[in-house]
Amino acid sequence: MGSQGGFYQSKEFLDLVKSIGEARSKAEEDRIVLNEIETLKRRISEPDIPKRKMKEYIIRLVYVEMLGHDASFGYIHAVKMTHDDSLLVKRTGYLAVTLFLNEDHDLIILIVNTIQKDLKSDNYLVVCAALNAVCKLINEETIPAVLPQVVELLGHPKEAVRKKAIMALHRFYQKSPSSVSHLVSNFRKRLCDNDPGVMGATLCPLFDLITIDVNSYKDLVVSFVSILKQVAERRLPKAYDYHQMPAPFIQIKLLKILALLGSGDKQASENMYTVVGDLFRKCDSSSNIGNAVLYECICCVSSIYPNAKLLESAADVISRFLKSDSHNLKYMGIDALGRLIKISPDIAEQHQLAVIDCLEDPDDTLKRKTFELLYKMTKSTNVEVIVDRMIDYMISINDNHYKTEIASRCVELAEQFAPSNQWFIQTMNKVFEHAGDLVNIKVAHNLMRLIAEGFGEDDDSADSQLRSSAVESYLRILGEPKLPSVFLQVICWVLGEYGTADGKFSASYITGKLCDVAEAYSNDETVKAYAVTALMKIYAFEIAARRKVDLLPECQSLMEELLASHSTDLQQRAYELQAVIGLDAHAVECIMPSDASCEDIEVDKGLSFLNGYVEESIEKGAQPYIPESERSGMLNISNFRNQDHHEASSHGLRFEAYELPKPTVQSRIPPASLASTELVPVPEPTYLRESYQTPSVTSVSSDAGSSELKLRLDGVQKKWGKPTYAPATSTSNSTAQKTVNGVTQVEGASSTNSRTRETYDSRKPQVEISPEKQKLAASLFGGSSKTEKRPATGHKTSKASTHMVEKSHVPKSSMEVASEKTAPVQPPPDLLDLGEPTVTSIAPFVDPFKQLEGLLDPTQVGSAAATKSPDIMALYVDTPAGIHNKDDGDLLSGLSNPSVTNMPGGTTTTQQEQRSKGPNPKDSLEKDALVRQMGVNPSSQNPNLFRDLLG
Repeated sequence: MGSQGGFYQSKEFLDLVKSIGEARSKAEEDRIVLNEIETLKRRISEPDIPKRKMKEYIIRLVYVEMLGHDASFGYIHAVKMTHDDSLLVKRTGYLAVTLFLNEDHDLIILIVNTIQKDLKSDNYLVVCAALNAVCKLINEETIPAVLPQVVELLGHPKEAVRKKAIMALHRFYQKSPSSVSHLVSNFRKRLCDNDPGVMGATLCPLFDLITIDVNSYKDLVVSFVSILKQVAERRLPKAYDYHQMPAPFIQIKLLKILALLGSGDKQASENMYTVVGDLFRKCDSSSNIGNAVLYECICCVSSIYPNAKLLESAADVISRFLKSDSHNLKYMGIDALGRLIKISPDIAEQHQLAVIDCLEDPDDTLKRKTFELLYKMTKSTNVEVIVDRMIDYMISINDNHYKTEIASRCVELAEQFAPSNQWFIQTMNKVFEHAGDLVNIKVAHNLMRLIAEGFGEDDDSADSQLRSSAVESYLRILGEPKLPSVFLQVICWVLGEYGTADGKFSASYITGKLCDVAEAYSNDETVKAYAVTALMKIYAFEIAARRKVDLLPECQSLMEELLASHSTDLQQRAYELQAVIGLDAHAVECIMPSDASCEDIEVDKGLSFLNGYVEESIEKGAQPYIPESERSGMLNISNFRNQDHHEASSHGLRFEAYELPKPTVQSRIPPASLASTELVPVPEPTYLRESYQTPSVTSVSSDAGSSELKLRLDGVQKKWGKPTYAPATSTSNSTAQKTVNGVTQVEGASSTNSRTRETYDSRKPQVEISPEKQKLAASLFGGSSKTEKRPATGHKTSKASTHMVEKSHVPKSSMEVASEKTAPVQPPPDLLDLGEPTVTSIAPFVDPFKQLEGLLDPTQVGSAAATKSPDIMALYVDTPAGIHNKDDGDLLSGLSNPSVTNMPGGTTTTQQEQRSKGPNPKDSLEKDALVRQMGVNPSSQNPNLFRDLLG
């Protein structure tokens, strides 16, 4: 770089960068930066600094700030640089300001006026720099100050300015949707811009708008489909290609939008089938960007109304992903498979061995994604294998966040698909034992409520058997050295409620166990509180049954210890235990009835039991209660609250002019009129746009009048000349199409259907599959295409099922969904209607993008149909359109013709069309009641099943 330095920087600055790069420690780096800060503080405050030097100082401040040090002393100098007339200095100032300041900084107000002036500049580079600053620095309060200028720039002759104006409006919408709610029609109009870059930038705000309100944009389905079709046919300039893919990022954004518009709408989805099928055939799967487009196609297919051919194409792509050696592609294949099994569960059977390989893969991220897939595939036939694998994986990991998620999923699956009560209790014990206190406390409460309410309404034997098995399992678990606090709370509660209910265990044995728990976990006050309450219940039930109560010595010592405890809660429980032991049987039976934990408690909200006391007090002379609404002579506090809220909401910057003073006599001078030029190209502008008005002729001083004088640039020739566009040389469509087809040609649907899928990967040598893996595959995927049935028992619907979240896992097949009908709905009004009469009937295959002239030139709408539309390439070059193929449709035409673009305005999704993950609620309630009965224990029939499946 030489002694003068490179890139017009001094040697001193380059030495600074070099010394920081060669620093051997953070302390040495900090010392260098602190010395630089002191130097800059001294030099930046000198008078008459040359612009070139100040520019370098600001860049050095950016470097200091980038390394984590405070450079706030130079912020004001960066703000001053934005006022400079030099383009290079101004852009440097804008860059530094956007890096230094945030939208709530106090210095923002100092650059708003500069931004307003630069947005009106005749140099489009200055306008672009100002628009970049607008996106970074303008907050909700300052949006009205620059909004009119930004909207006016939507019609700027330079495409770069139009694109940045769209981005600025999108940023305004993200910060304050209400401030630009009246301007959303501008996004529709910019969708038909001549420049594909502006059109692509418009897709981002439209995606956000469609996400919030899908029905309002149903009429754009045909337009989006036509744009996607022409992009896929390489009708855009070569400059938009990326790794030989035509504008892939525009394709991805369009597929996301179509997935939203086609969700649950059969008529809208039918317009998308052809173009999505073409993308499946044309995309090159040898590049990452091609695989990204294919993955987005799968996401779109899984969201729109199902189509059998598209599902088949998606399954083929998923097969290629899963067979790949790349973990990234395998991850995408697992994720895409999880999306498709919601529509067609049979697809998972075709890739069962690939899924098992991913489950055993050492890559932890891939393994977690596979567990998410198994979670979606779970049903009563494979719940035992899946939950056991999830618990084993939960034990092996140390990530507490993901361990919590796995535990909650195991609990959810066990509650919904448990084949027997014993398995359910054992599974919950494993989850609590190994997940520890990471399990949500609500899960413990749900488990206690489930044991208390049971699984049958009138079958007491099944409920008692469930409680007995829980008591036996908990007594065995108490022998382990260290148990989580949440699990101990559940154990103490169950032993207190049902420890002596079946008569298998004596009261002295249960109380001894509870005293051991309280002694072993003496530092946990919550566990000790549960243990004392359980002791109280045991002794109360014994006294109510008129049996002799023998207070164990360890229980007596525990009670004496808690009577003197510093914890008021434990002390109160100990006194209650002491009081209950001294009562008679009838009193104890009334206070603590047996098995009353789930009875509803009646609350007297009106406190009627105090009526006698109130009447007695009134008779003695007490004042009656007067409701607040009937009180007089008292201030209403709510008025002050409303006033404070109004004052708080009114604070903020205001940019509209002050109102004119009202004269005492009739004024002869009419008030100044509002600005006559309309900035917004839509008929409904509602933002404040008053100009600063003069109240009267006599009240304006000479200085004020001179401040209103502005330089008029009307008719002045602009610096940068005529805008031009020179796209890359493009080949003919037929040649490009042939080349694309030659590269990306894939086998058709007929050969795909006849292809056998028994082999996991035909490219690799055949390896004999182990019997353990075959058994695991049969357990996970076996019977997925058959109708799922629960073991039939004579028990009724579960009471506990009313407290649990119903989660369905058996979706409808694609044929069932495709057979349902959709009724047409009245379409919404077209926001792009420019006055052309609506045609009620048109040919179904008319290209909607043949009418661009009608939108760009309203005077020629009537003659648009009589003339051929120009070729798409004519929009990007200055040569006549006649040199190209005359039959090529225009890229973005037809949005102004409501007869072409109008689509049904709303979805007609019926309850039958809603794709769910399982049966209807009625069947789910019956199945939840049946699967948890004690009728059959699968482990007793084949005790070695799980051992074989797990290898």
